[in-house]
Amino acid sequence: MSWWGKALGGAFGFMIGGPLGALMGIAFGHNFDRGMTGIGSGDWQGEQERVQAAFFTATFSVMGYIAKADGQVTSDEIKLAEAVMDKLGLNAQMRDSAKKLFNEGKSDDFPIDEVMIQFRQESQRRTTLIQMFLEIQLQAAYADGVMHPAEKIALADICGHLGVPLSQLDRLEEMLRAGFGRGGYDATVAKTSLKDAYLLLGVDESVDDAALKKAYRRLMSQHHPDKLVAKGLPEEMIRDATEKTQQIKAAHDLIRQARGK
Repeated sequence: MSWWGKALGGAFGFMIGGPLGALMGIAFGHNFDRGMTGIGSGDWQGEQERVQAAFFTATFSVMGYIAKADGQVTSDEIKLAEAVMDKLGLNAQMRDSAKKLFNEGKSDDFPIDEVMIQFRQESQRRTTLIQMFLEIQLQAAYADGVMHPAEKIALADICGHLGVPLSQLDRLEEMLRAGFGRGGYDATVAKTSLKDAYLLLGVDESVDDAALKKAYRRLMSQHHPDKLVAKGLPEEMIRDATEKTQQIKAAHDLIRQARGK
C-alpha cells in the first residue's frame, strides 16, 4: 500500500509526530501527532513512505504560508496551488487534504520554524529533495508574477532552517525567471530564448563546451524523476520532475544547436 493509502487509513500514527504529524491529522482526519518525532528504525520502505508523507505535508502547508507572507492570498496564488494538485492527479478526497494543508499554512499561528526544522530532519538532509521543495515554493511565490519582499524574506528564513545558502535560492530564482517549471512543458520550451537557456543551465554564454556539459549533467541528475522518488519525492509528483528534465534537455539542445554542435 502506498503512503497515500496508509495516510487515509490512519496508519501513520506510529511513524510521524511533531508539527508535521499534527498537520497530517488535520489534512487526513486522523490523530497522527502522537507518533515519534525522529527517524524510525523500520525498513527502507517504511522510511521512504514517511519522507514522502512529510514532503507532501510540508509542501502544501508551506505553500499556503508563502502565499500569505505578503499579507494577502491572491487568486493567482490559489490557482497555483490548485495547478500543483492537478499535476499530482489528486482525487477529490486527497485534493481536499491538500487544500486543508494550504489553509493551515495561511493561519496566523502556523509554526513555520518548527515545521521546517522537522522537515529537514525527516528529509535527512537529502539535498535534491530539499531543492525540489524550494523550487515549488518559488513557483508559489511567483504565482502572481512578482516576488514580494515579504515573500523573499520568508523564503530566506526557510533556507536558513534547511541549511540552504541564499546563493542557491538566488540561482533557483534565476532559473524560474528563465521559465523553469512554469507552465506546461511544450508552452515553456516554445518561448525559451537562447539567453534563457543559458540562465536555466546556470552558465555564462562564454562557457566552454566541457563546463556546459558538466552543468547540464548536474541538473539532469538533480531532477531525474527516479532518483528523486528514491530520495522521497511522492511518486505522484513524478510528472513535474519529468517536465523539468525535458526543459533542461531542451535548453541544452538549444545551446548546442546555436553552437553548431
